[in-house]
Amino acid sequence: MKREKDARAGLLISPIENGTVIDHITAGEALNVLRIIGITGSTHESISVATNVESKKIGTKDIVKIKNRELRKEEVDRIALIAPRASINIIRNYKVVDKKGVEIPDRVVGIVRCPNPGCISNTNEPIQSCFLVQKKGLRCLYCDWLITKDITSHII
Repeated sequence: MKREKDARAGLLISPIENGTVIDHITAGEALNVLRIIGITGSTHESISVATNVESKKIGTKDIVKIKNRELRKEEVDRIALIAPRASINIIRNYKVVDKKGVEIPDRVVGIVRCPNPGCISNTNEPIQSCFLVQKKGLRCLYCDWLITKDITSHII
């Protein structure tokens, strides 16, 4: 089995043959990243998580490795909301074949639940939630509610 040493962190981290490495996650957000992409203790993915790892680029960071799974665009958009400096690395045959940063979308549809109980998106109407991404936070397109704190808890 191949092993690589991360000199900055002094950790032994097993490389993955195929899958996704999410790097430069905001420190402390790795478990939230797993939750918002649907990986729980009851799922079957093989994962590695490193938290509060030293990073020259951002001070400290978290890293998530997911074996045998490549992320969909919707999952990457969710990650961008809580880890805007994250990078997504696709691994095949132990090599990085694609590496890209996340892009915060201008609007997010069906990803965030509006905290306003009176919002039309929280009724039985056949619509999905829709938020405009602004510097101050996420603004509901339907009721104008602004989410500025704890965005993670509102992600569906």
